[in-house]
Amino acid sequence: MPNCTYTYPQNTLAITKFMQEAIILAGGLGTRLRSTISDLPKCMAPVNGKPFIDFVIEYFQQQGIKHFIFSLGYLSEILIEHLDKHIHIDKTYVIEEFPLGTGGAIKKCCYHSFNPNVLIANGDTIFKVSVEELLQHHNSYHADCTLSLKRMENFDRYGTVTLNNDNTIASFKEKQFYEKGLINGGVYILNREKFVQENLPEKFSFETDYLEKFFNHRKIYGLVQDGYFIDIGIPEDFLKAQNELKNI
Repeated sequence: MPNCTYTYPQNTLAITKFMQEAIILAGGLGTRLRSTISDLPKCMAPVNGKPFIDFVIEYFQQQGIKHFIFSLGYLSEILIEHLDKHIHIDKTYVIEEFPLGTGGAIKKCCYHSFNPNVLIANGDTIFKVSVEELLQHHNSYHADCTLSLKRMENFDRYGTVTLNNDNTIASFKEKQFYEKGLINGGVYILNREKFVQENLPEKFSFETDYLEKFFNHRKIYGLVQDGYFIDIGIPEDFLKAQNELKNI
């Protein structure tokens, strides 16, 4: 399995204060994009002639990420070939032999991380969060997991998240039409050490079987950020990305 080595900081304080490692979930089937891209992993969908995953990697590099752990599944060889040939970063590939769900994929990748906390992001979504601010928020509460939340208006594609006054999660609400609300932006900072100790199955949903199940029983917090957000998971937003990312 292709791999690159990475030298981790020896100073524990540096690891705590600076987020340098990210798990990128890039194994999705992309079922809703099959009519648009039938022979590529979803995160490899071309945006202005450039694979979408490149935008994701470049943004998080700008935010200080130095080591990327890619969770791969469907057509993984295509993504590996592209990254090995064109993207010169410290990286590790973790390939699912069968679909593990988002939770199972994250858990498997956590065993390839050596930091107490790790950033989690999706390969088919860009949410331009401040990683430094998210990590400070996470550390200030000694959180088990911190969610990046995005304000949105007139939407029905996402469920909503509500916060208590102390920034803990108050509720997750199902998908339906909302005039306004906070959505889960899909970027997290996760206490890796605590997460791998949870009694969770090999295959599970991070959103349903961890966040929604444990938000009342674990130290799970949210932080609202207003950075640019695009999720190319449906054809309409894939086309929207072609225009919006043109000058980036």
